[in-house]
Amino acid sequence: MTIAVNLLTEESDPFCLSPASAAGLLAGAPWRRFATIGDSLSAGTGDPSPGYANLGWADRVADILRRVHPDLAYLNTAEIGATTARTLATQTDRMIAFGPDLVHVPCGANDLFHPEPDFTAIERTLRRVFELAAGTGAQLTTFTLGRAFVVPRFPDWHDRVRALNAITRELALHHDAVLVDMWSHPVNSRPNLLSPDRVHFSTSGQAVMASELVKGLARVLGSHRETSG
Repeated sequence: MTIAVNLLTEESDPFCLSPASAAGLLAGAPWRRFATIGDSLSAGTGDPSPGYANLGWADRVADILRRVHPDLAYLNTAEIGATTARTLATQTDRMIAFGPDLVHVPCGANDLFHPEPDFTAIERTLRRVFELAAGTGAQLTTFTLGRAFVVPRFPDWHDRVRALNAITRELALHHDAVLVDMWSHPVNSRPNLLSPDRVHFSTSGQAVMASELVKGLARVLGSHRETSG
């Protein structure tokens, strides 16, 4: 199995969409102003994987949307190491001024590195980020954290991630956000999923996240078409 995974390429990966297929799923999509805020997960940080284009998920999604609307405007203010509080303080104003119609919001991964995370404060701050993003009228998207992401110095790491993912799921539901749930995704079992830092998904994982987000956006489009039809 490991050998088969290591031989995968972007073209043969069963979880990846080709750019043409992805653009086909988003044909007629209304989004022309795509903004991404948050941390390294939002930024699409990750090391190269053989057989996969060296692009993060956000840049991939922007490239796909440009196939639908070549004049797409794209803003990515995400910063490596940004906490939810820092995102709220330094990025939301720029996001609002940009006037997006599609916004990706973070799920607070860096808040978990505190010796004793305050989940009440995390929920309050993350809720405000979601509210500000939703206030633009944009379609929201977000991820949950995958279970492959482990920090050994915190023995309760998976409990922390579960608690944070629960907050993210609730906020996503409240704001009708497209939620890509990476916690239970089969890609977590791949031995080459993580970058050498053992934190960020490599570009193979970035490709999967981009494809899953496109599928989620396509479901939104399908729902709207059914309603209007």
